[in-house]
Amino acid sequence: MSGIVAVIVKIMPSSPDTNLEEIKKKCTELMESEGAKNISFKEEAIAFGLKAIMMKMAWIEEKSSEIIESSLEKIENVSSVQIVDYRRAFG
Repeated sequence: MSGIVAVIVKIMPSSPDTNLEEIKKKCTELMESEGAKNISFKEEAIAFGLKAIMMKMAWIEEKSSEIIESSLEKIENVSSVQIVDYRRAFG
């Protein structure tokens, strides 16, 4: 039986003018194709109009979290990707 982990990923766009909805759409497509479930987003103001995208999702524990960062970093207009929280989900 595989465990499920709750993962929160901080995605930084390359500029304040970046279309965050486009990035979210691409993130959802990529992560769902890797088996992620219950994907949700929250925007977090950083500075000077720049907003980070906080993506929360359910991830299969046996799958490498490297897949998350390496996939999302390839999205156009994404400057960095960082897993900020990774914990086992119960229930």
